[in-house]
Amino acid sequence: MFSMEYANTSELLKALRRIEGQARGVQRMIEEGRPCDEVVRQVSAMRGAVDRFSHRLVASNLRACLEDAELWPEMMQRLDHGIRALAEIRS
Repeated sequence: MFSMEYANTSELLKALRRIEGQARGVQRMIEEGRPCDEVVRQVSAMRGAVDRFSHRLVASNLRACLEDAELWPEMMQRLDHGIRALAEIRS
């Protein structure tokens, strides 16, 4: 595995906190006995947020690889790793 310093850490953490809030909202909805269609709508919104977060995370990683010319020998491995991660998002 590769260690990563994220250029947009605050943006990524903000998105994660938003997703965390959505998850707590779903828990509350279930505790309150809210109708299934409302819960499913919220879960769908949360899944979209997770997908967007995953794309941002992988894009950040790929950008960092391309910006660091000293890592050229290692870059193709990192790009392959990022491409595999993108494929996993959709599965």
